[in-house]
Amino acid sequence: MMELKNKKILIIVGGGISAYKSLDLIRLLIKNNVEIKTILTKSGKEFVTPLSLTSLTKNKIFEDIFDNNSEAEIDHIALSRWADLIIVLPTTANFMSKLSLGKAEDLATTVILASNKEVLLVPAMNVRMWLHKATQKNLQTLMDYGYQFIGPEKGEMACGEFGEGKMSSPRQIFTYLKNYFDKKDYVKYKKFKALVTSGPTREYLDPVRYISNESSGKQGYEVALALNRLGIKTTLITGPTIQNVNSKELNIKRITTANEMMNEVQKTLPVDVAVCAAAVSDFKPKHKSKNKIKKNVNDSKVIQLEENSDILSYLGKNNKNRPKVVVGFSAETENVIKNSKIKLKEKYCDLIVANDVSEKNQGFNSDYNKVSIIDKKGRVKSIFKNKKSFIANKVAKIILDKLLVNDKNFN
Repeated sequence: MMELKNKKILIIVGGGISAYKSLDLIRLLIKNNVEIKTILTKSGKEFVTPLSLTSLTKNKIFEDIFDNNSEAEIDHIALSRWADLIIVLPTTANFMSKLSLGKAEDLATTVILASNKEVLLVPAMNVRMWLHKATQKNLQTLMDYGYQFIGPEKGEMACGEFGEGKMSSPRQIFTYLKNYFDKKDYVKYKKFKALVTSGPTREYLDPVRYISNESSGKQGYEVALALNRLGIKTTLITGPTIQNVNSKELNIKRITTANEMMNEVQKTLPVDVAVCAAAVSDFKPKHKSKNKIKKNVNDSKVIQLEENSDILSYLGKNNKNRPKVVVGFSAETENVIKNSKIKLKEKYCDLIVANDVSEKNQGFNSDYNKVSIIDKKGRVKSIFKNKKSFIANKVAKIILDKLLVNDKNFN
């Protein structure tokens, strides 16, 4: 795997109480031989001193768009071209607003607007500010522009309130950066291909009623994004979901029924990796009514069911086009590890991701999950409760290690 050694990262320190965390991130990066330059915004200077940044980075701190000492270099161009990556932390609601409008009113916004490099935004703000319609609209605009976001997380904030808006930890940001640069290295080895299934399926009784489940599709979507960030060309096959599934980097195929999902899986083969995170309905009505079934108190309605095709088993047993790594998800309400080990064996998986969906604050319809990853040797790697994006990064790395014949994550 590629190290962060000799990478060049430009960190823009924004004006929020979380700005102090930039110092911890800088320490982590420098420890891994990353070269750092910083832009300290006017409001960021209220929380972090130029001296602390200079002492850590051993580089000049940039503050003003008009600097007589380096005017010939045209800082807003030179800094952008120097960096391999630009990070803004904390990214405040105000800074998001400026970027969404394309403003270039100071050195930080001018550098970003003139940049030809990827820009990572690390939001931190009060939960009400984050959830405000204006901020959410700006978020969507910035995502459409191609900006990448890390966080925010749910947690207790400096103001004493609890909710989404807390800045991701320096360690989480550091992990994201390793994955980002690893992606470029993995492409040199091989251009792997993957398919990921996510979300529920719907099996219709009539034109308006259907059998389905509580899957939101969030975990599968995050796994697809994580695999793609590692350089794997990924196709996401997703069932109906309110999750905003929108990424220019993914090949997204939308389906409704289990049969449609099976057809798209077959069309997508061959691939190197198959991750079945979808909650596919096990059964479907044997007969679908052409018209809405009317209620009649004198009639006793009996719905005959038949089994759907087993997509995970099909992939695991496929002798002709079997992916090198087949990963299943096992959503259980009891005996989670025991039942998941049985499923891993019966479906011929290489890995199974087990999670308890009986808890309301994780799993289905939640941004959080707690999983255990089990391999064919019966080894279990537990990942404690965290955001699904964090879980996805861990799962993706273990999958990639399998592809590279490296089991170190289980040692």
